[in-house]
Amino acid sequence: MLFDTHVHLNDEAFDDDIEEVIKRAKENDVTRMAVVGFNKETIDRALKLADKYDFIYLIVGWHPTDAITFTDEDLEWLRDLALTHKKVVALGEMGLDYHWDTSPKETQFEVFRKQIRLAKEVNLPIVIHNREATEDVVRILQEEHAEEIGGIMHCFGETVEVMEACLAMNFYISFGGTVTFKNAKLPKIAAQAIPIDRLLIETDAPYLAPTPNRGKRNEPGYVKLVAEKIAELKEMKYSEIATHSTENAKRLFKIKD
Repeated sequence: MLFDTHVHLNDEAFDDDIEEVIKRAKENDVTRMAVVGFNKETIDRALKLADKYDFIYLIVGWHPTDAITFTDEDLEWLRDLALTHKKVVALGEMGLDYHWDTSPKETQFEVFRKQIRLAKEVNLPIVIHNREATEDVVRILQEEHAEEIGGIMHCFGETVEVMEACLAMNFYISFGGTVTFKNAKLPKIAAQAIPIDRLLIETDAPYLAPTPNRGKRNEPGYVKLVAEKIAELKEMKYSEIATHSTENAKRLFKIKD
């Protein structure tokens, strides 16, 4: 069993063949997926998928690149979804993104803090997007006492020292396709060092397809390649990585079955 803990199956890239994509995922041991909605349009699309498929869970929030569009009404909508929709298992992806110049830093800070505070209010973990903003991401998480709820460091590619700071705040570390990239040293080192009870796996599909599919559309079935690579790095069996990462996800998301 594999749990793809971060997938954008609600992306338009899957509009034409979503049933085939799901079939291939199941053929590659994927039994659960957490679909991420990160703005109004993608949350709406994610909700429709969760209503249709019993194996799909929801992560809803506001992406830092869209922070400039975030309103008080959006915050209330997220609160309502968190409190009333049984398949919402986390808030996110939230955080900071200094690569794309689409939202001012101060606006990103404000929206990030509001979502952390909401997550503490509704008692849900958070999913963190960090691109070229590690120092500020860690600082804000610490200042907001995010350890009270914990969550996921999505698509982790930082140093072991950063990983340890996140582990100390009750976060799980999630690895995606980058751990398979030949020259991506930091994800490999972190994957070797991660305690097995804090490991998660993801695809971030349709982005960041793992080797040997790098450069192509990613899809949830490829999370098996991530699990196999981590098994190699940690000198463990694939079945052990699959079991531990799935149980970790179920524990974090409070999924009982």
